[in-house]
Amino acid sequence: MARTVAPATSIEINLRRQLLTLREAGRLRAQYPVSTSRYGPGEQNGSLCTPRGRHMIRAMIGAGLPAGAVLRGRRPTGEICSPELLGAHPGRDWILSRILWLSGCEPGRNRLGTVDTMRRYIYIHGTPDSEVMGVPFSHGCIRMRNADVIELFSAVSAGTPVDITP
Repeated sequence: MARTVAPATSIEINLRRQLLTLREAGRLRAQYPVSTSRYGPGEQNGSLCTPRGRHMIRAMIGAGLPAGAVLRGRRPTGEICSPELLGAHPGRDWILSRILWLSGCEPGRNRLGTVDTMRRYIYIHGTPDSEVMGVPFSHGCIRMRNADVIELFSAVSAGTPVDITP
């Protein structure tokens, strides 16, 4: 059964503060530290930057997976992140637990052509809990602690608006 989003549910990601805010009916529901791109804000394909502007959650991937489940190509690998797995693949950009795949809503800014957020595979996703939060360090996506992204995943639906602000 498809879930519908309450029109008043929204997310704001503040790049300067490295903070994701979840609101319902205009009221603060939760805030989470995040890590956005180490290359700063930007929309261009190949830039590895975090896109700005109005977005929406286009797809939600990973429902029911255990915390730390490894995803590659938006599919679970059957692995659970561990110190041994991290050590065996140094430098890998880990996508864990859940994926909230974003789509831009502003043609020419973050949608279509060479600035298309969805074609850039920009997600809100889990990352190893050993990774730093609160400072820009990703390759363009919005990284979260696994428990936080699982909690967020259960509070939103496809179609939830996401504003990424400077």
